[in-house]
Amino acid sequence: MVAALRQPSKKNLDVLNNGTSRENVIVYLGAPISSEKENGKRIDIYKFVQGYSGGAKASRALMHGIFDALTLFIWELIGWPMEAIIDGHEMAVKIIYDKDDRLEEFTILKE
Repeated sequence: MVAALRQPSKKNLDVLNNGTSRENVIVYLGAPISSEKENGKRIDIYKFVQGYSGGAKASRALMHGIFDALTLFIWELIGWPMEAIIDGHEMAVKIIYDKDDRLEEFTILKE
């Protein structure tokens, strides 16, 4: 049950709009894994684990709690490994910023 609550949180990809400052993108996605300048524009690559919303984590924890109670905690033999496997998915995003470090274009490289 606790493992479900420890899953990574969902990153807010709504920040990926034209004109968003680079600083705001870093706040939401973390530091880029690479950054370079090309033709006066910055190109950043971000890599992160896309997790789950708070509601999804709470629902999974509740489900685990119910199954634990119904099976006298035998469910933990299945629940713990399941939560270890279902731990979000890795994403990579390429973002191109204009000369003022405002988001101009983004591409999802890995979803």
